[in-house]
Formats: sequence, C-alpha cells, structure tokens
Amino acid sequence: MFFYNEDAEINSDRLNVLYDLINNWEDEVVEFKEAENDYDKDKIGKYFSAISNEANLKGVQFGWLIFGVKNKTREIVGSNYRSTKGLAALKQEISTGTTGGISFIDIIEIFPIVGGERKRVIMFQIPAAATAIPTGWHNHFYGRNGESLGALSVEELDRIRGQEKKDWSKQLIENAAIEYLDKKALKLAREKYKEKMNRPYISEEINGMTDEEFLTKLKLMRDGKLTNAAMLLLGKEDFDYFFASAPEASWRVYNSKNDIQDYEIFKIPFITLSDRIFAKIRNLTYRYMPDQLTLFPTETKQYDMWLLRELMNNCIAHSEYTIGGRIYLNEFEDHIILTNPGTFLPGSIEPVLKASYNPPFYRNQLLAEAMVKLNMIDTQAMGIRRVFRIQQEKYFPLPDYKLDIKNQVGVVVYGKVLDENYTQVLFRNPDFDLSTVYLIDRVQKHETISKEAVKYLRKLGVIEGKLPNIYITAALASNTEEKARYVKNKGFDDEAYKKWIISYLKQYKKGKKKDFLVLLQDKLPDTMDDKQKLYKVQNLLQSLRKENILVLDSDNFRTANWVLKESN
Repeated sequence: MFFYNEDAEINSDRLNVLYDLINNWEDEVVEFKEAENDYDKDKIGKYFSAISNEANLKGVQFGWLIFGVKNKTREIVGSNYRSTKGLAALKQEISTGTTGGISFIDIIEIFPIVGGERKRVIMFQIPAAATAIPTGWHNHFYGRNGESLGALSVEELDRIRGQEKKDWSKQLIENAAIEYLDKKALKLAREKYKEKMNRPYISEEINGMTDEEFLTKLKLMRDGKLTNAAMLLLGKEDFDYFFASAPEASWRVYNSKNDIQDYEIFKIPFITLSDRIFAKIRNLTYRYMPDQLTLFPTETKQYDMWLLRELMNNCIAHSEYTIGGRIYLNEFEDHIILTNPGTFLPGSIEPVLKASYNPPFYRNQLLAEAMVKLNMIDTQAMGIRRVFRIQQEKYFPLPDYKLDIKNQVGVVVYGKVLDENYTQVLFRNPDFDLSTVYLIDRVQKHETISKEAVKYLRKLGVIEGKLPNIYITAALASNTEEKARYVKNKGFDDEAYKKWIISYLKQYKKGKKKDFLVLLQDKLPDTMDDKQKLYKVQNLLQSLRKENILVLDSDNFRTANWVLKESN
C-alpha cells in the first residue's frame, strides 16, 4: 500500500508515525538506512529476519526498516531506492526467501518536507515472527544486539520455538451448553463425518453415540464444555452473544455501475454457510471460443461450485475471529471477490502453488481439523492448488489473491475470459504445469514478472514484445497456409460435420450417403483414406438417426434418401 502527499490527512498520520519512530525507537525493532540510490536485497532479507524475530521476542506486532533516514543522526535525507521501477515487486521478491513465504505488512512511501525540500522516505513494516516459528532468510535466522546484525542466538531461537501457540478455536466457552447448538446442524455434522470416513463400522459407531460423545470425539467439546469451534460451526444464531465479536458473513451483489443492488447478512451455524450464501449468487452459462480454429463455442458455468465452496470454507477456517469483521462474498457481473479478516499466513500465493507446500501452522488448528473431518476443506492443504487447476482446465484467468489491505485476505474469482490469447495458449498446451500457467496469467493481467520468467516464457513461444510491454502471442500458425494445413490434418469435431449435414438437408430436402461424402470430402482430415472417410460419413448419419434428427424416406435401403425428421 503506498501513500502520497496528495492525501494530506493520511500522509500526516504516516508522518507522525515516522517522527515518533525517529524520536522514540527501540534499537532491535527499528532500523534506519540512508539507502541513497540502491540497497542490497540480501541485506534487506537479513534485516527482515532479524527485525521480525526481535519483534516476536519483545511482544510487539511488527517492526520497521526505514530508508531515507541516517542511522546515527536520524536526519531525514531522502532515498531514491527503486524510485523508477517501483516497490510493488519487492514484497514478492522477499517472500521467496523467508520462512513460510511471509513478507512486509506494508511498504509505505511518504514525502516529508525538510528545509523546504520534498524528501522521499520508504517505511517497510515487518511482521513479528509467528508464534513458535522464527523467521529465517534463506534458512538462516538473524537477530540484533543493539544496532548490530548477526545470527539469532541459540537461546533466542529456543525461546521462540518454545512458545505456546494459542488456538482461539480450541478455547472453551464458559456456560455454553449443548442445548445452544442447532439440532439440524448437528445432524448434518454427523452425516458429513460418516461421508468423509466412508466406513460402515464407523457409521454404525457414530449412530450409537450421543451428541456429547460425538462432539467429544471431534474435540469440539471438552469436559462437557463447548469450544469456540463448536459454537462457530454448529451454534444457534440466538446464542452468538457468547462470542466477544459475533461471527458473520455477508453477500452483496453489485450492478454494472458497481452500486450495491442487494445484500444479506448470515449468522452461525457456519457449517451451512456455503449452501446458504451460494443460493444467492447467479451462475450464468458462459460461452467462449477456447481455440481459434473451432467453429462452435464452448459452454460452461461462470463458476465451479466446488471451487467457490473450497474458498468460502477457507475463509471460515482461517479468519482471525479475535479482531472482529465479517466474511464477505461480493458478487459482480463477471467476477466474485471473497474476503475474510486476518492475514495470509504463507505471505504470498506462490509457495502455496508448489506441489511440496506444507502450511507452517493453522491459525485455528482445532477448527481446521474439525472442518477436514466434516469434509468441508481439503485434508492435504492442496485445496488452493485444485482451485487454480480448475480455472486452468476451464482456460479461465487464475484467481488473484489480494493481500495489500491490512488484516484482510481477499481472492478474486473470474467468471469470464480476459484475454483470448491466454485462453488459446492454455487450450493448445494442456500439459503446462501450474507454475507456468501462473506466469502466463500474470502476463495477461499486465503484472510484473522477472527477467528469468520472461526468458522462460519466450522459450516456450507464448509471449512476444519487450519488457515491460510483453504480451501473450496468439500465433498458432504463422500464415494462412499453415492454418489450412493444421485444419486439414486435424479435421473438425463431429458436431461440426453434423451441422453441415443438417444445413444441406434444410436446403436440398434430401440426400444420399454419396452426397454427404462429397459435401464433407474436403473437410474430413487428410490423414483419412477414402474408405475411412466413407465409414466416417456413415457413422455420422447413423448417429443423427439415433438422435431422432434424420430418418430414411423408404424401407428400400438402396433407393432411400436421408431426410430431416418432421419435428426438426
């Protein structure tokens, strides 16, 4: 998130933060650097690790690395660091080397006036290391002793690693009895658990349990008391006052002018939230041409419901319920945005898309475990990969994770094609791995990719142009002759041939097999010989007969003609 002088009120608040840090800073969690023109990225990564770890040890939420201020005198001198190529890409660059892929909370660019001159200061807000997980930079852990940067001591490493993770979802709710749970939600939970386990003896066991025994088995109840997770998933709406901040979700639909057209608020139980909220959304049929050589469009629903369900249930599992806020599903004409309160623990989406990804931990461990057992979210942390894969297989843009708003995670799901060239590249290359498709997707959205990524995509032949103006190439065949040769070798699909036969009969009323062979002769693949083409036409005619589209006008097969059935 970047702030400029044009917004005086916001800039004033940020300036106050800067001046407060200059006048009252703690050595270990704030570092000033002049960074007049440039600064080594590896050093930034080391400071990120050190300040993150020190913030954790001091019990503060974040620390700061500040460019444009002298360290010794704390004089504001300004910095030209990345003044031309921008700062946005640095978040992603740092996340590739940190533990769990975490990155800056914010990169704030402000312009204080010093001695009548406008100075540029960059404030990097660094999150504290996660509970029990020290922050590393390329698998080395850094700390600070006063203003000195060095390895984190063994004692400090042990202090962080020995911290107890506090799981909000595991905490017990005093005075919340089982009567406060929704009976229908409880029944659904039993069915979902049996469905997930898929073992007759387990189903029999669950059927013989009381509600208390079932909830205790899922660890949603301990010593006769309900956990936050139990109340969140299964609680009655009337008793949501047991939470310090009642969990809610909201559906909002926007018109073409981006004005809210309708909305609804949803309360607990959240085990049914997906079904209730999805009953509201439109999911229209979308038609598009995934291949420039086909004659007929592909039809699909705008949104895959498994995909939306996985993302919505991820919002439930990973929300930060201690800070309040709602889960939102914002529905626009051609895309949906889901948001939830909290931070994205991996830091960026790139690590999650790797097949070997393992989450560092879950914010709501008990809740996540219960949702896995109730068949609500993926059990191997592969749900997001599958979400991306679904969009890839539809040749649609990949989801966009929006992580630039503090304490909010957002994801955009597209319900239409953005760039036809992207769609055609995916259609022609179904074996591209997800990492490659992710890079191509960034190109279609005009987002920054590295020079190495550009070189890789250029080698694949899917992009053209020069940095920064690169674009996806539509070239399947370089000229008309090559395109014609492609069609001759590949041919068309059966539906195309059938439509030609039907069009012929609508014009000429009747025809024999030899007439249709002449009609399709030049359209059938050159790889077929005459005998194969004859069999192909014969099979097409029989298929149309079975579909009740064509009939023969006589019982004498030698003299009979093919005609359209009267209803057609």
